[in-house]
Amino acid sequence: MALDVESVGILFPGQGAQAIGMGSWLCEHYPEARHRFDAASEVLGYDLAKLCVEGPAEKLNATEFCQPALFVVGMAAADALAIERPEWIDSIKSTAGLSLGEYTSVCFAGGMRFEDAVAVVKRRGEAMQAASDVVESGMASVVGLELEKLQAVCDEARQDEEVLRPANLLCPGNIAISGHLSAIDRAEPIAETAGAMKVIRLTVAGAFHTSLMQSAVEKLAEALDAVEMADTRIPVYSNVDGMPHTKASEIKDLLSRQVVNPVLWEASIRKMMEDGIKGFMEAGTGRILQGTLKRIHRKTPSEGFGDGP
Repeated sequence: MALDVESVGILFPGQGAQAIGMGSWLCEHYPEARHRFDAASEVLGYDLAKLCVEGPAEKLNATEFCQPALFVVGMAAADALAIERPEWIDSIKSTAGLSLGEYTSVCFAGGMRFEDAVAVVKRRGEAMQAASDVVESGMASVVGLELEKLQAVCDEARQDEEVLRPANLLCPGNIAISGHLSAIDRAEPIAETAGAMKVIRLTVAGAFHTSLMQSAVEKLAEALDAVEMADTRIPVYSNVDGMPHTKASEIKDLLSRQVVNPVLWEASIRKMMEDGIKGFMEAGTGRILQGTLKRIHRKTPSEGFGDGP
């Protein structure tokens, strides 16, 4: 399982990776992982492990429940990884997380206490859900178009005061657009005519990483101001600018801005590699991020940990 490289980047998935049963293997095999769920449940006020293992899916997929769940599963996986490979964990030189996963990265790197991070992520999910409830909006993954062509698709599909933009720049040929549902409806046939292989609607509550989330920024900033943050022990690569950060003040500002800015995932990964990372470990549930890595640089080794052998 261990990556045979001297410099590893640990990655944490975001919303969309959730699935009924996530975290069950970790809780069964690692008491430390189970402790994470118990501690989080105290903060959240409900049995998080039961929700992850039993569902129902409609509740687990809801933004305000999904985000704390993915955060805790990621942290539990990191704990178990440290127990499983204590000699190898020192190879981790930097971290990044996709959208919500960036909070897991910050906590893993020592920027926030676990219980504080759970509270902030809970507030983030609630604020993003509230912003989503105001307007009919969503996201869709467009496969097979590069950024320039996809931007043109958005420009053609958008009408009047609508919002529609490339929002998750995941990897070559896989970019998610985000905005009003009416604009996404028009964008789908335009994208296919432009050469897109397929357009896949994402199971998210609204137009994340656009200006339609602006009302969530103030609430999120308040939540971040209410907790103590520290400089991180390893660099955290930000979704907002694709660059490494260790200063608490910078990370706090970037986290609050993240919900209205595009996710520069491909840029973050390429910068991590440029800075010396030789392989990647995806900690948590699913293997979505490993899929993006194969499209960014196929020869770079990557593994996953958190769902069992």
